[in-house]
Amino acid sequence: MPTATVIGASRGIGLELVRQYAAAGWRVHATTRTPDAPGALGDVHGEVVLHALDVREKEQTAALARALAGESLHVLIHNAGITDGGHSRAEVMRVNAQAPIAVVEAILPAVARAHGRIVLMSSQMGARQGSRASLGDYGDSKAALNDAFRARAAQWATHGVIAIVIHPGWVRTDMGGRSAPVSVADSARGIREVIAALTPARHGSFLTWRGEEHPW
Repeated sequence: MPTATVIGASRGIGLELVRQYAAAGWRVHATTRTPDAPGALGDVHGEVVLHALDVREKEQTAALARALAGESLHVLIHNAGITDGGHSRAEVMRVNAQAPIAVVEAILPAVARAHGRIVLMSSQMGARQGSRASLGDYGDSKAALNDAFRARAAQWATHGVIAIVIHPGWVRTDMGGRSAPVSVADSARGIREVIAALTPARHGSFLTWRGEEHPW
């Protein structure tokens, strides 16, 4: 049975990714800050294992790594993130730019065992496209994530994994808003198709949910 882990799975794209992978017969490890009150995540049919994780907490990250120590993960998707509304710049950077790298590196041995795929959820708002001006706290956090990913991609490749950052589209989620043109189901489906089609030649890329190259 193929196995996936979705970090940040309580709602939106993360929740839909869990639904779709589970419906396709995958075993899915899904993280939420409140596994005792999982909400819609608790209603997903299939083999879904819930884990407590606040990505800001090093002890919880270490506990998740221990829980997955015996697994071979075919797919690891880091979806957890926050907007800049109501959060300080430092907190946005911590959650969106620093935590994904720390979580991936903690779980990397389990992905390496399966020669799996690693996907970090980025955004078109983090694309500098040559500019060093501020993109706003959220955009700056995603640009910083992209930078951190590019700095580590070559080293991660030595573990036999294929890793990318991805723009999920402008999606109708709590974060994206009701006017966004892309449905959650379509975005998740597109991301899964991109992951399934990944080859070593695309390692280290910034892609869209449609599989197109995105400018850095």
